Amino acid sequence: MSKITIVDVARLSGVGVSTVSRVINGHLDVSAKTREKVLSVIKETGYVPNDSARNLKRTDAKCIGVVIKGITNPFFTPMIDILEKEIDRQNYALVLRHAGAEEDEADVALELENEKRLRGIIFLGGGTEQSRQKLRELKIPAVFSTIGATLLDENTTAEYSTVSVDDRIEARHITQYLMNLGHTNIAIITEAMGRRSVGHLRLEGYRDAFVMRKIPVDEGNIFYVDQTMEHFSVENGYRTTQRIIESGKDISAIFCVTDLLAIGAMRAIADAGLRVPEDISVCGFDGMEIGRYSNPRLTTISQPLDQISRETVKLLFDIIESRSSHRHIVFPGELIIGESTIKHFVE
Repeated sequence: MSKITIVDVARLSGVGVSTVSRVINGHLDVSAKTREKVLSVIKETGYVPNDSARNLKRTDAKCIGVVIKGITNPFFTPMIDILEKEIDRQNYALVLRHAGAEEDEADVALELENEKRLRGIIFLGGGTEQSRQKLRELKIPAVFSTIGATLLDENTTAEYSTVSVDDRIEARHITQYLMNLGHTNIAIITEAMGRRSVGHLRLEGYRDAFVMRKIPVDEGNIFYVDQTMEHFSVENGYRTTQRIIESGKDISAIFCVTDLLAIGAMRAIADAGLRVPEDISVCGFDGMEIGRYSNPRLTTISQPLDQISRETVKLLFDIIESRSSHRHIVFPGELIIGESTIKHFVE
């Protein structure tokens, strides 16, 4: 029988990985009913929380911290599963923490390092909210996973490792794909410009595609998500697309910088009495499983999360055990053509 992981507990409990993590770590913002259900599944399955520092003397603990940006983002669920198994194979324990939309990941990491005896840390998602000064307070190696080197301070790239796709190039590719279908009035849904993140890189890729075609970028076609909500949520995609439709702009396609935004966008289009892709084509970015089961199936850029996850752990342990210096590894994305995009004919 394969070892039970936190992802298995989440699935059997009918909740997200973040909820299981919060129950394990004693957070009080989980309902009594949910807490009881999760604890019951843990007992039934014999799952041992991989925050094994609970069961080890602090001086003997061998732990790897994982800080995830975004409390509710299921994009990272398959990655957590692989990271947990790969870290366990090294006889280390995984210590999981979530950083909310407005939290600084470096602050969360420093707090985690103070609580546990960490040998290394992995940052999943997010942007460059981490200041160089705060990062330098970490006394352990760090690898940024799904975060490219271009998001780090240019003076910081030699001090930390990254494993990712090239978000800017892949966003350019999918925008060019829409252009090849005849779309020129392409809206984009992304993050506001308050910080540099993958959303900004994907916006730059969108702009690059227009520059390469010598087509002016219509700034009015750039729509920013509601910053008061989880940035890349389905609901934010829904609400932002409502604004696009209400604007009355002649949009034939929408590029959403994540698949979750795209799922929300497609629902908003349908609720407005329009059709995807006949009236508006929609594409996403990430290659999440949900996109394969949406109706219509989502056109997207797929990230090789299995490879990214395994390489992240391998690289971190290579650095911990002095087999490697810091490196920046880039994997290619893959354009997955679904049913949510169609050729556009100008009447």
